Amino acid sequence: MPDWKKLIAGKIAVAKKGSAVPGKLNDNARVPPGQKQVDNFPVLDMGIKPEIPLEKWQLKVFGLVEKEVALDWQAFQALDHITDTSDFHCVTRWSQLDMDWQGVRVRDVLEMAMPLANAKFATMHGYDGYTTNLPLEALLDDDVLIAHSVLGAPLTREHGGPVRMVVPKRYAWKGAKWLKAIELHEHDKRGFWEVRGYHNDAFPFEEQRFSEDDDI
Repeated sequence: MPDWKKLIAGKIAVAKKGSAVPGKLNDNARVPPGQKQVDNFPVLDMGIKPEIPLEKWQLKVFGLVEKEVALDWQAFQALDHITDTSDFHCVTRWSQLDMDWQGVRVRDVLEMAMPLANAKFATMHGYDGYTTNLPLEALLDDDVLIAHSVLGAPLTREHGGPVRMVVPKRYAWKGAKWLKAIELHEHDKRGFWEVRGYHNDAFPFEEQRFSEDDDI
């Protein structure tokens, strides 16, 4: 089992002090303040990389919905898939531009569940036990995906395969790897990093990294 306290403290320290990967700051307007542009896709996680066979994978949508949804791999593949190119910003201060993700728009899956009128927030659950939170409206953008592939290849286990969420307008910790479920609530419920000092909103261009800048 990983040393959770050490891993958490290390990741927070990197986010506060500098990048975990080499790169250089630049004046590209697409790179948020404090970020370094990289050309690779670094692997950062909490030391747990669950292995989920496709025949056992399932994605659920539950909570404040009219109809709970449970998709197996075959049902997920039968949905409308798109390719969307977006930029990816990690709180540990690296950014990769022009990543082409393939997957299903989150809003299409939510539409299947028919959120209730009082559903205002969402918690994303990963197969590794990870959670993160967002306002429901943030999941309705065109570029928010449940992605199964990136840069022309299926997502590897290290990068969150079979599927992960991609939320380009937020720091990458808001895009849960190894996505297992989306739970809808009336009130906000902070996730794994949010209760450990990370900003609840996580907008990269506003450098919303830590909760000392949080409006709570």
